[in-house]
Amino acid sequence: MNRSKLNLKWIDARKNDVKEQIDALREQLSLKGNIVSEAGKKKTIEIFGAPLTPSEIVEKVCADVAANGLSALLDYSERIDARKLSAEEIRTPQKDLDDALNQVEPEFIEAIDHIRDNIITFQSAILHKTVRIEREGGWLAQRYLPLRRVGVCVPGGAAAYPSSVLMTVVPAQVAGVKEIAVMSPPTPNGAYNPYLLATCARLGVKEVYRMGGAQGVAALAYGVDGIERVDKIVGPGNMFVALAKRTVYGAVDIDSIAGPSEAVVIVDSSTRADFTAYDILAQAEHAPGSSILIGWNEQTLREALEEIDATLDKIERGDLARHALENYGAVILTENQDDACYWTNLIAPEHLHIATQNAEELAAKINCAGAIFLGNYTPVALGDYAAGPSHVLPTSGSARFASGLTCNDFVRGNSLLYFTQAGLNRLAEDVHRVSTVEGLTAHRGSVDVRRSDLS
Repeated sequence: MNRSKLNLKWIDARKNDVKEQIDALREQLSLKGNIVSEAGKKKTIEIFGAPLTPSEIVEKVCADVAANGLSALLDYSERIDARKLSAEEIRTPQKDLDDALNQVEPEFIEAIDHIRDNIITFQSAILHKTVRIEREGGWLAQRYLPLRRVGVCVPGGAAAYPSSVLMTVVPAQVAGVKEIAVMSPPTPNGAYNPYLLATCARLGVKEVYRMGGAQGVAALAYGVDGIERVDKIVGPGNMFVALAKRTVYGAVDIDSIAGPSEAVVIVDSSTRADFTAYDILAQAEHAPGSSILIGWNEQTLREALEEIDATLDKIERGDLARHALENYGAVILTENQDDACYWTNLIAPEHLHIATQNAEELAAKINCAGAIFLGNYTPVALGDYAAGPSHVLPTSGSARFASGLTCNDFVRGNSLLYFTQAGLNRLAEDVHRVSTVEGLTAHRGSVDVRRSDLS
C-alpha cells in the first residue's frame, strides 16, 4: 500500500522567531479555535436549524436547562446524543453498577485497586492540613474543609475513560468529599460502558448519570428534578463541555476550561527514536491533540520523524493521529538546550516529557508545564493512568498560571482568629491609624470601644 509521507511542520528556531507560529498552533487548539468536524457542522444545523458556533450552542443549551430543568435535559439528550431517556433512566441503577463489577475481568479490578492505592498515597501526602499559630493574646488558624458535593465529567465519545474516573474521584475522596456525581454521555463508551461503571462501583460512587455535553454540565450546575446541584464541576471533556464549564462558572466552581490534549517532548542524542515516536503519537491519537518535538540535534530529530512516520501504521488510530500531527504538531530545532527550555516555557504545555540524559537539570529551567516527565523511562502514559498525580492538567498555555487537579481543589480554606482583650490592645493602634486614613470610622470604633487603655 502506498501512503503519503508524514508532513509534520518543521521549524528552525536557530534562524527564526517561532513565537508567531507557536501562537498560531495554540489558537487552533484553544476554545476560540472552534474546531468542529464537517459532520459536527452538519449535525448542528440538523439540531438547531442554523450553523451556530460552539459558543452559541452552549449558551443556548445552558440557558434552556437553567430555565426548563429536566425536560430540557431530556430533550437535548435525545437530539444531541440520539438517546431517548425517561426521567427514571437518567440515573444509572445501582444494579447496573453492581452487574458491571461482576462482568469485567478480575484483572481489571485488580489494576483499578493498584491505581487507586497509588493515587491515595500521593494525594494524601500533599493534602492541605489545618495550621494554627499561637500569638501573644490570641491565636490564628487556617482551616480546610471538604466540599460537600462535586460533579465529575467523564468523556464517552471515541473511547471509554475509566482512568478519568480514577483521576478525579479518588482525589476528591482523599479530600473528604462525601457526595460525588459522575456524568458521562449515554453511549457505549460512556455511561453504558461496563469498565467505566465497574470503576465507579469499585470506588463507591453511587451517582452515575447518563448525560453528557453542555446539557449535562448545566444539569449539575443548576440542578434539575432528580439531580441535586453540585458545588464544583471537574474533569475532561470536549469543546462543548469546556465551554459549558466556563458558562456555569460562578453558579459553581470549576477546575479549568480545558482544550485538547497536548505534549512537548524534548530529546537529545541519547533518546531512542522508537521511544520518541510513541511519545509523540500518544497525544496525537486523541485527535485533536498537539504534539511538539523539540531538540538541538538535527540528526536526532530527523531520525525521530522517520520513526514516527513508520509507527503510524502500527497504531489503531493512526489515521487520526496523522491528521492531528499535520494540523496541530511541529518539530522545533533549537540552537541549544537553553533555547529548548525557552521555547518550552513559552508554549507552557499540558504534558512535558524531557527524554534527555540531563532531564532533572533541564526541568529546573522550566517553570511552565502542567506535569513534567523525566527521563527515557517515564512516558506520559504512566501519569495518565497509574502513577498518582491526576491527569487533569492545564492546557492551551494556561500552565503559565494554572496547576493540575489535586485533592486540594476539593477543599475550602477559611481563617479563624481569636484574641483576648490584651491581644486586641496590641493591634488596636495600627487598626486605629489605618482605618482613620481610609475614613472607615465604624471599623475604628469597633476596635476602640473594646480597648482597655481607652476605657
